[in-house]
Amino acid sequence: METPTNEKFRDSIATVNEEGKRAWVYPKKPSGKFYRYRKWVSYGLLIFLFSAPFIKVNGNQFLMFNVLERRFNIFGAPFWPQDFHLFVISMIIGVIFITLFTVAFGRLFCGWVCPQTIFMEMVFRRIEYWIEGDRGKQIRLDKQPWNAEKIRKRITKWSIFFLISFLIANVFLAYLIGSDQLLQYVIEGPSAHVSTLISLLIFTAVFYFVFAWFREQVCIIACPYGRLQGVLLDSKSIVVAYDYKRGEKEKGRAKFKKNEDRIASGKGDCIDCFQCVHVCPTGIDIRNGTQLECVNCTACIDACDHMMESVNLPKGLIRYASEENIAKKAKFKFTPRLKGYSGVLLILTGVLVGMLFLRNDVEATILRLPGQLYERKENNVISNVYTYKLVNKTTEDITDVHFELLSHQGKIEEVTHQNFQVPKQGIAEGTLFIEINASALNGDKDKVKIGVYSNDQLIETTISAFLGPRTYR
Repeated sequence: METPTNEKFRDSIATVNEEGKRAWVYPKKPSGKFYRYRKWVSYGLLIFLFSAPFIKVNGNQFLMFNVLERRFNIFGAPFWPQDFHLFVISMIIGVIFITLFTVAFGRLFCGWVCPQTIFMEMVFRRIEYWIEGDRGKQIRLDKQPWNAEKIRKRITKWSIFFLISFLIANVFLAYLIGSDQLLQYVIEGPSAHVSTLISLLIFTAVFYFVFAWFREQVCIIACPYGRLQGVLLDSKSIVVAYDYKRGEKEKGRAKFKKNEDRIASGKGDCIDCFQCVHVCPTGIDIRNGTQLECVNCTACIDACDHMMESVNLPKGLIRYASEENIAKKAKFKFTPRLKGYSGVLLILTGVLVGMLFLRNDVEATILRLPGQLYERKENNVISNVYTYKLVNKTTEDITDVHFELLSHQGKIEEVTHQNFQVPKQGIAEGTLFIEINASALNGDKDKVKIGVYSNDQLIETTISAFLGPRTYR
């Protein structure tokens, strides 16, 4: 895209004035086709966000990220620390998908799906419009002295913002500790869980700070994804773009005059109404080209289309387009770069799906007790002591559990109990002895295969080391 002659706008961000102070953004309330679509998408995602911790699938919370207990539920499937490799692959897939999506469609995620944008534009900003009015009224209210009207509106707005922030903090906590635990805390009262209440209030304060004051600065300053645009975008990426060819033409943009022949005058279709600037939630002028502050929210598209309709000019002066599309009328192509990302994404997704199918519902770990040597018993029997840990990832108790040797003739004796039970989504730990005749050993360190049985059905196998006398090599 051609670079504007005046590059001063690139020297600072739109939310900082010449004195280096915060330039508060008062975006005009958007309306139009894309805004309606965004509302439907946003409210659908909000319903999902608030309901997901309370939806159960086979007794499991639909989504849970319990970092403290290292338990995770993703789409109703429980994951434990033993499944960390699956988590790593999932994260890599997520990064590559975001990279692929950004290369193809720019910062579309930020404008349509990002929780920060959804809460800011579809919840907090709409409440602000309801209480304080649109752009002009908000500017006047901010400038007027602290009279009864201003105090009433500000206290009402801040109180509602705090209550919503508190609600978001509770939902956030439900994702972390589980909805059942959260509901139990609510029933028992805050006095019984003071530390949890303090954590909840800290989360509330963070959310309130972000949505009441920091706002668009999150997208411009704090979010690393916005910085990726400079690396990932190219001239073929589809972004929210201003058609400078049509908007400027030979004589540039100019105010609209009634009954003028815009084509004959040589003036561009841009009538310099600044509606695209006034409606922008990050305060930029999209006519300056792609900028890191742009979150592809499409508010400028709706505003420009409305003005084009009003002056009987074709819509689409601002639209989803690539630089090549505007400069050369080139259509979107599936470039080698996109093919490369897609290939890697498909391979990793296949690996993840395969690992999920091979994933066991029971994880068994049997290790020799550290620092303990073998013990020689009667009849040339060698004994080793082990600790075991069984993780039950299912939603049902595993009953009548016992161990059997699969690789050698011998026996296994459990110290604490025989034929025990592993609770659902729980862990069973204990100590056991493995006894093998020395004549059956191949050396001083053999590998033994152990089977885990439930009601005489083999549910898992594991391998451990068995020490014996060196003389029996």
